Amino acid sequence: MTLPNAADLRRQLNLDLDQEYDAFLSAKLAAASGWIESYVGEPLAGLDPFPAAIREAILQLAAHLYENREAVLVGVSASELPFGVVDLIRPYRIWTF
Repeated sequence: MTLPNAADLRRQLNLDLDQEYDAFLSAKLAAASGWIESYVGEPLAGLDPFPAAIREAILQLAAHLYENREAVLVGVSASELPFGVVDLIRPYRIWTF
């Protein structure tokens, strides 16, 4: 298992987009991967085997970034889903004191 790519994100979002959007989707994946690396505390590329939970978290976060492209939502009530991104990656976090 490896880091997800733009085709994986298209499937996650149920998008029927041409590959011309891959650079845009890859940017969302890069942002999601970077955030998760910061939370976990180590580079994701060094994880071997690559955990399915982290792969799913990257796809969930990248899909969220795709669907919510602005910094603020107006007139929307939202709540975090159980077993979401943080719940998926928490077991892989390196705690330093």
